[in-house]
Amino acid sequence: MEIRIKKQTKRNGRVDQSGAESFGIPAVNGAKVLIDAFNKGQAPAPYNKPGIGGMPIEAIYIDEAGGATKQVQELRNLYEREKVDVVVGYVGSGDCLAVAPVAEELKKFLILYDCGTPRIFEDNTFRYVFRTAAHATMDNVAMARYLQARKIPVNTYSMINQDYAWGQDSRKDFMLSMAHLYPQAKPAVDQLPKFGAGQYGTEISALMSQPADLIHSSLWGGDLQAFILQSAPRGLFKKSQVVLTAADHVLPGLGNKMPDGTIIGARGAYGLMAPPSPLNTWWWETYSKANNVYPVQAPYRMAQALMGLKLAVEKAMAANKGKKPSTEVMAASLRGSEWVSPAGKISMALSNGQQAIQDTAIGRTKWSEEKKMVLLEDIQRFNATCVNPPLNVKSEDWLKSGFAGAKCDSATGNDKKPKK
Repeated sequence: MEIRIKKQTKRNGRVDQSGAESFGIPAVNGAKVLIDAFNKGQAPAPYNKPGIGGMPIEAIYIDEAGGATKQVQELRNLYEREKVDVVVGYVGSGDCLAVAPVAEELKKFLILYDCGTPRIFEDNTFRYVFRTAAHATMDNVAMARYLQARKIPVNTYSMINQDYAWGQDSRKDFMLSMAHLYPQAKPAVDQLPKFGAGQYGTEISALMSQPADLIHSSLWGGDLQAFILQSAPRGLFKKSQVVLTAADHVLPGLGNKMPDGTIIGARGAYGLMAPPSPLNTWWWETYSKANNVYPVQAPYRMAQALMGLKLAVEKAMAANKGKKPSTEVMAASLRGSEWVSPAGKISMALSNGQQAIQDTAIGRTKWSEEKKMVLLEDIQRFNATCVNPPLNVKSEDWLKSGFAGAKCDSATGNDKKPKK
């Protein structure tokens, strides 16, 4: 079975501002480790059948670069010329918005493993396109709930997010979440630098000239690293409580340059915030041994995509007398399914079974001189139904309703049970 995986890569000996070093490369490394284990039949049950249903997995890795138009053309080539069975990929929300309708038009199997914008499935109806990870609404609801649960005072908050679908949606979702949980809090400085800006001197000056209690950001990859390295020496993290919704992937690279006490998310219960389980222990040790660094957000998301794909195809094969199923049958098998990943249970619960929800976690950074790494403390977990919208409700409508229908564990301590 041939799988094409889209990635972001290091080019010309330098790291581009998309954050290849901290995101795209770890994702591909995760895919390589897991596919090798799959093909050798060395993954834990229920993933221990060699390959996918006995079919060896052939993976070819392609760079996700060049913009949405290029991605659309590459996707067409993969399906029409190279006859691949499935494409797994896409970090950029703009890329996902562009390629999803094309895969649907061609009636080809596409798994979006990462991109965050809720618009993909909330504004479209698909049968062949799936996202095996939660969208960005979860990240911002969880962050706001964490602030409330920890009784962190917020009367003013500023924001810095990239000016494209991911940053715009993250900004909106956080503001709507704060409007419900912190109705007294007022937005202050609101920065929307372009994607890949790299230099943030002007934005940092604006944030420091009007200090707010809190600074929210969904920056990621190279943009996030650059922002931290430029703002921390200027004292920004000491003037305001900084919250970063998608930051765990920069911790290994930044090391002690990551300010203590920063509140971060990982877009799921990933890395240092993953729930303890035999599967997670195997994944952590296998990835770490192969790459000399622990797995963070991107490889965890890649793993859950490939695990979901493997089980769905094997289920379809079992119903097809062990033969390779059609694209339609494979898609039907993944639709509405559930499986256990190193990050916990993944449920294809939204958008007619095409969009996943999952548990997530938030924590605070703390440099360990003894271990020579950033650790996370004050970790709080949020179950999927607490931080993701219910079925058939758009994210924005759910946020404006004050999280109507949310079902939170008592551990979160910050939401009433839904009325019956």
